[in-house]
Amino acid sequence: MIEFYKFLASYEVPIYILLAIGGLFSFRWLYRSWREWQTAIYSLERQFSIRRLGQSGTISALIIILFCFELSMTSFVIPGLPSDFFLATPTHDFIATPTGTLSAEMMTQFANSLPRSTAVNTIGCTPNQIMLTSPNPGEEIKGSIELVGTVNIPNFGFYKYEVAPQGSATWATISAGRATVNNGPLGRWDTTALTPGDYQLRLVVTDNQGQPMEACIVPVRVVPVQ
Repeated sequence: MIEFYKFLASYEVPIYILLAIGGLFSFRWLYRSWREWQTAIYSLERQFSIRRLGQSGTISALIIILFCFELSMTSFVIPGLPSDFFLATPTHDFIATPTGTLSAEMMTQFANSLPRSTAVNTIGCTPNQIMLTSPNPGEEIKGSIELVGTVNIPNFGFYKYEVAPQGSATWATISAGRATVNNGPLGRWDTTALTPGDYQLRLVVTDNQGQPMEACIVPVRVVPVQ
């Protein structure tokens, strides 16, 4: 089924062209068959013209059905599918949950002691392609904040943003999105469930072939809400 969806999406234009060419010939055949049936005088001639009219009408109707099917799939069904649905290997459905908070298990891991020193440099960010512009590196944040940045790469698939304690390799996905963004809002992050301390916030962008780009990592400090 995935390959079928890929085929419909990848060859949308050639499919429309082939259907248009087929429709041109079938509708011409239908018109000529209809004219022959109207002008037929003898019964045998009318029988042949009716048969041709039915055949041309069937083919014309089939082409219309195929055109409507392709249009509905590429305009409504396929765009509504999560981007990671097309990945070759199973992945977590990040797109199906556009907003959310960290799990209780991850909260337990984050409740452990955290380092208190935070670097003030970003890692792996690419200007005008993969960037986190807010919060700033080393910024103290609290409560619910809006993340601002850029995700705009060739063959864009989807993006997600994750968090981990400073110095930890255990990342928890906060949320994800499927639209490109140019220095605009990426989504919200509720930090109230986190233990105050130093964290890493990273933005991961994946192309439409399922290949993740180098992550943009920004160190931040979560402080308690007063």
